[in-house]
Amino acid sequence: MSLAFLQQQSKSSASQLPLIRDSDTTVVVGNRSLTIEEVVSVARYGTQVRLTDKDDILQRVQASCDYITHAVESGAPIYGVTTGFGGMANVAISREKAALLQNNLLWFLKSGSGKRLTNSDVRAAMLLRAASHMHGASGIRLELIQRIVTFLNAGVTPHVYEFGSIGASGDLVPLSYITGALTGLDTCYKVDFQGEEIDALTALQRLGLPPLQLLPKEGLAMTNGTSVMTGIAALCVYDARVLLALSMGVHALFIQGLFGTNQSFHSFIHQSKPHPGQKWAAAHILKLLAGSSLVRDELDGSHDHRGQQLIQDRYSLRCLAQYMGPIIDGLTQIATQIEIEINSVTDNPLIDIENGVSYHGGNFLGQYVGMGMDHLRYYIGMLAKHLDVQIALLAAPEFNNGLPPSLVGNREHGINMGLKGLQIAGNSLMPLLSFYGNSIADRFPTHAEQFNQNINSQGFASANLARRSIEIFQQYIAIALMFGVQAVDLRTYVMEGDYDALLCLSPATAKLYTAVREVVGQPPNTNRPYIWNDSDQSLDEHIALLAADIAAGGQIVQAVNDILSNLK
Repeated sequence: MSLAFLQQQSKSSASQLPLIRDSDTTVVVGNRSLTIEEVVSVARYGTQVRLTDKDDILQRVQASCDYITHAVESGAPIYGVTTGFGGMANVAISREKAALLQNNLLWFLKSGSGKRLTNSDVRAAMLLRAASHMHGASGIRLELIQRIVTFLNAGVTPHVYEFGSIGASGDLVPLSYITGALTGLDTCYKVDFQGEEIDALTALQRLGLPPLQLLPKEGLAMTNGTSVMTGIAALCVYDARVLLALSMGVHALFIQGLFGTNQSFHSFIHQSKPHPGQKWAAAHILKLLAGSSLVRDELDGSHDHRGQQLIQDRYSLRCLAQYMGPIIDGLTQIATQIEIEINSVTDNPLIDIENGVSYHGGNFLGQYVGMGMDHLRYYIGMLAKHLDVQIALLAAPEFNNGLPPSLVGNREHGINMGLKGLQIAGNSLMPLLSFYGNSIADRFPTHAEQFNQNINSQGFASANLARRSIEIFQQYIAIALMFGVQAVDLRTYVMEGDYDALLCLSPATAKLYTAVREVVGQPPNTNRPYIWNDSDQSLDEHIALLAADIAAGGQIVQAVNDILSNLK
C-alpha cells in the first residue's frame, strides 16, 4: 500500500469517521489530548501525524533527557537506568554500560509468537507511544519520537506478534519489536513498507535514516507502557460503538417486522427510571421508528385487544431500552477510560523536571485496559444474545404475528425452508460471543518475572480477545441484518400486498434497509422479498459482503451514522 494511497484513503474516509475534531487531515501530537476517533483515523486511514512545535513542550522533552544524562554521569541510582530490570533491579549498572543495557533490552525481549498483529493495531500503538513521550516525563530524545512519526507518515509498520505480553510492565515484548525496527537494531526486525515486507535496516535506508543506538532510559521508555494494548482497545471501542449503533438499527427493523408497538419507548416510562443509557436507547428507538406504518402507534396510551395476540409486546421488545441501557452506559465508561489511557504517560520511572526528581511507580499496569476489554466483550455477548432472541421470534410462526415460518419467501414452491440455515448459523456465533465475554484480567500468573510482576493486567490478551469478538460480531450483525430485511419485506406484504418495504418503513430504517440491499446487489422488488427461493442466492456470500462492508465502515455504517454520532 503506497503512501499516496493511504493519504487518499484518509481524505475519502474522513467523512466516515464521526467526531473527528479537526477539519484537516493532520493529527497533532503533544499539545492536546487525542481522541479515539483520531487514533482510528491514523491507524486505519493513514491520516498524517506531526509533533507539536510548541517550545514549552519540546523543552520539557529535552529537559527529561538532560535529567537522565546527569543521573548517569553522577551515578545516581535510578531503576532501569543505573540498575538492572525487574527482579534484577538490585544489579548496579556502570555508566559505561548504561547505553548497552538499553540496547540489550530489545534482544532479550524478542520473544513474541503467534500471528502478526494487523498494521492498524501497530500503527495505533506507535501513535500512542509518541503521545506518551511528548509529556516530557520519559527521558527520551525528540529524535526517536520523531522517527515514530516518520514511520507512520511513510506507511512503514513494524511486525509485532499477538502473544508475549502479560500487561504488567506494559507491553514489553510487543513494544520491543516496534523499537527494534525504529532503531534498525538488526535485519531480523521486519516491517511492512507500504505493502512490501522488508527488514528494518533496508527500510531505514529507503527513508534516508541511519540506525540509531539507544541512550540510557530510552529502551525502557520505549518498551515500558500500555501503548499496544491501548491502541488495540481504542480500535475495539470504536468498532463496538459501530456495532451498538447497528444493533439499534437492527432492533428497529425487527420491531417493524414483528409489528411491534412504539409505546414501550414513551419518554414517560423512561423518565420514571432515568438511567442515562436507558433513556438514550428509548429516545433513539422512537426516532428510528418515527414515520413507520409497520408499528402499532400507541404513544397516546391506547391498549387495544388484539384477539389471540398479547396486548403488550414480549419482553425482548418491551424491555429493549432497559436491556440496552447498561450496555450503552458501560461502553461510555470504557471509552472514557481508554481515552484517559491514550493520553497518559505509562512508562517507569517518571521524571518530574520541575522538581528535578524521578519517581518509581506503576503506570505501565494495563488494568483499565484489561478490565475494560473484559467488560466490552461481555457487552458484545449480551448484544448478540438479545438479537438472537428477536431472530427466534421472527422465525417462529407462533410468535411472529402472521409471517411465514423461518421467513420463507416463496411458499408456493413447497421445498423452500427460508432462513432456517441462516438462523442456525447465527445460533452458532451467539454462544461463542457469550464465551468470549468471560474475563481474563483475573487469571494472571502471580509468579511472573521472579515474582516481581506478581500482579499483571492481561490487558494485551484481553484487547486481542476483544478484537476477535468484534470480528465475530460483525459476522453476526450481517446475519441479523438479513433477517431484518426479509422480515420487513414480508410484513409489508401482509400490510400492503407488496414486497417493497420502502413503502412502509420509517425513513431512518429505510436508509439501513437500502444500504443492505445495495451491498448484496439486490434492489427492492415489489414482486418478491429479499429472499424468494432458497436457491436464488448463496447466503454465505451475502454474509461475507455485509460483514466486509461493516468492517470497512461502508454504506451500512453510514446508514446509522446519526446514531453513531450520538454515542460519544
